[in-house]
Amino acid sequence: MIIGRKLFALGISVMLGTSLMPAVNPEVKWDSQSLIIDGERVMPVMGEIHYSRLPENEWAESIRKMKDGGVTVIATYVFWNHIEEKEGVFDWSGNRNLRKFLEVCKAEGLPVVIRIGPFCHGEVRNGGIPDWFFTKGIKSRSEDPEFLKIVERLYRQIFTQVQGLQWKDGGPLMACQFDNEYRGHGSYLMVLKNIAEGIGFDLPFYTRTGWPELASPVPYGEMLPLYGDYADGFWERSIKPTAGNYYKAFNFKGFRSSTAIASEQIKDQKEKVTEGDELYPYFTCELGGGMATAYHRRPYIYPEDAYSLAVVKLGSGSNLLGYYMYHGGTNPESGIYLNEVQKSPATNYNDMPVKTYDFQAPLGEFGQPYPHYYTLRKLHLFMNDYGKTLAPMEASFPMPQDLKKGEDSGLRWSYRSKGDSGFVFVNNYERLQNLKAKKGVKFDVCGVKFPSKPITVPAGTVCIFPVNIDGIKYATAQLVSHRDGKIYMEQIPGIPTEIAVDGKVLKNVKARGTERPVYKNIYLLSSEEASRLFLDEKASLPEAAAPSVRKVSEAKGDREITIGVNKAAEAPVDSDFENAAVYVIGNLPVGAEREGKLLNIKYRGDVARLYCNGKLIDDNFYNGRPMLYGLWRLPEDATELEVRILPIQKDMPVYFPAEADTTPGEEIKEVTIQTFLP
Repeated sequence: MIIGRKLFALGISVMLGTSLMPAVNPEVKWDSQSLIIDGERVMPVMGEIHYSRLPENEWAESIRKMKDGGVTVIATYVFWNHIEEKEGVFDWSGNRNLRKFLEVCKAEGLPVVIRIGPFCHGEVRNGGIPDWFFTKGIKSRSEDPEFLKIVERLYRQIFTQVQGLQWKDGGPLMACQFDNEYRGHGSYLMVLKNIAEGIGFDLPFYTRTGWPELASPVPYGEMLPLYGDYADGFWERSIKPTAGNYYKAFNFKGFRSSTAIASEQIKDQKEKVTEGDELYPYFTCELGGGMATAYHRRPYIYPEDAYSLAVVKLGSGSNLLGYYMYHGGTNPESGIYLNEVQKSPATNYNDMPVKTYDFQAPLGEFGQPYPHYYTLRKLHLFMNDYGKTLAPMEASFPMPQDLKKGEDSGLRWSYRSKGDSGFVFVNNYERLQNLKAKKGVKFDVCGVKFPSKPITVPAGTVCIFPVNIDGIKYATAQLVSHRDGKIYMEQIPGIPTEIAVDGKVLKNVKARGTERPVYKNIYLLSSEEASRLFLDEKASLPEAAAPSVRKVSEAKGDREITIGVNKAAEAPVDSDFENAAVYVIGNLPVGAEREGKLLNIKYRGDVARLYCNGKLIDDNFYNGRPMLYGLWRLPEDATELEVRILPIQKDMPVYFPAEADTTPGEEIKEVTIQTFLP
C-alpha cells in the first residue's frame, strides 16, 4: 500500500549531492519500505536539534553544519513550557521563534519534522508541560475535554508559527509528531491529530513514537511509528557500567523497537510492538547520537557507539536514521529552571543539569563537532548516494538475534539483498565489552563467496561490504559515494582490501586518496579521508591568549547527598554552591577574538557551575570530559568568569565512568581556549 499526496514546492540542494527532495513540487509518499519522493526511494538522515535551546543568531550556522554532516531532515521539539511559562502568555520571541527557525531551515533547503507534544519529555521540566497546568486538577495526556481544550489553544498558537510554511505552501514543514512515548489508547493520539487538522495542519505524513506498545492501535496509515535505540541511558536506576538492555542495540535483529528506552518508567518491557506496526517502513527518530548525563548516572559515550548503532540499524532493515540528539544545546532563560528534576510536579524521574544539554551529540552544545560527527558522515554519504539501491533490499540474519551481553562466539553480521545484489553489514563492536578479533571469515551472499581467502575481522570493526553493486562483484572495502562517475570507497583498517571488478580480483589494494584511482573510476580512501570527503574545510582562526586561573575559596566540606522520590541521587541546588570551591578565570579574549573560541575547563569534581557577572550561564555533571563554553556568547563587558565546583565524595551513589577521576575532592587541572571549525 502506498499512501501520499501531491504537494507543492521546496527546491532543495544539499552539500551531499543529490538532494532529498530533487524537484520542484515533489510528491511525498511512503509504503512498507521507505519514503518515496517524486517516484524515487530515498533514505533520509534526520537530526534532532532544539531551536529553543540555541541562540537564534546561531541557527543558520548550526543547520549548515548539520547539512555538512549529511543530515537531510531536521527534527525539533516545540516545548510547551518554553513558550507558555505563564498561562495565556505565549512567547515566540528570540530563540523561541519557531517561525524564524523554520524560515532558516527553508533557506538552507532542509525539510522539518516538528514534535509538538503536548508532552515531549526531552529532559525538560515536566516533560514540557507548564507548571501552571498542574494546579487545575485536570488529567494530562488524556481525552478529558478540559485538557483537550487547552491543547487546542496550544496547537492554534503553534499553527500561527507554521502557517504558510507547510509543505503544500512551498515551506519546509514536512511532518508532525503528536505527544511522545505514549502507551495508552491510540484514540488519544487520533484526537490530537484531528484537533491539529481541524486548525489547519495539512502535511504529507504524521508520526508517533513506536515505543512503548500502545494499549490499542492507531488506525493504519494515520501515523508512522518511529523507533529508537541508545548505547546507554542516563535514566537507568543502576550505577553499574553496563546496566539495562542497551547491549541489544549492538546486535542485528528483526525486532524494531527497544526495551531499554524509558526503563525508569516502564518496567519489564517485552520485545513487542503495536499490532500492525510491522506494515510500516522501519524508521527511527531516536537513534542515540550521544547521551545526556543525569546526576546519578553519567555515561561517557564513544564515537564507536553511535556509528555501530547506525550500521546495525541499517543492517537490520531501517530506511531512515533519525539521531537524538544530533546537535546539543542549552536550556533557555526562564523564570524557573527548565531542567527535569525529581522534585517537579511531573516527569520527575531524573535530576538533570540546569543549563547544559550537550548530549555528547555529533555537534555539541555550542555546535562543536565531536569525532563521531565525522565518522557518521561517510555513512550518510553512502545513504544519500546508494539509498535508492538499498531501500528496497530485505534484511537477512544469518546469526542469532537473541545474543546475550558480551556474547563473542562468532562475528555479528547481516545482509540486505534484492535479486543478485546486496550489502553485507559487519559489527564486531559492543559498548564496553571488548569483543575479540574474528578469524577465518568468508561471506556467502547472493551467490557470491568472498573474499578469495578467509580474513580476520579486527576487534571493534564496523563496516559495510558491497555485492554486485556499481559493477563491483564484491569488495572488502566500504562504498562511500558515487559522484560524477567516480566511485569512492573506504579502506577498512586491519582488513586487506580486495576488489572484484571486470572479471578481475584486485588484491591487497592500498588507499591512494581522491587524486589517483586504484582502478579506472574507483578511488580508495583512508577512514579519515572518507569521513571528510567533500567537506569544505575552513581556515583556522588565530589562537587566543591563554586564560589565567586563580583559586579564591576552598570548598566548605561535603554536602548530604539525598535520594529523591524516584530513587535516584538528588543533584545539588543553588544554596549548595555557597559552599563550593571558587575559581576565577581571567585574561579572556575580547570582541571578534571570541569567535569560534571554546573555553575548555579540565577539572575533577562532582558538579561545576560557570557564572558571568554573578549569573549562572552553564553547568556540568562531571564524567571525565571537560566543561566547555562558547566564549562568543558572553556579554561584551565580561572580563572574567567564576567557576564553582563541589567536591567528589567517597562512595557516592553515582555512576562515574572509568574516564572520571573519582579521587575525593576537587581541582581545576587545566584551562585552555580551543578553536573549532568543522
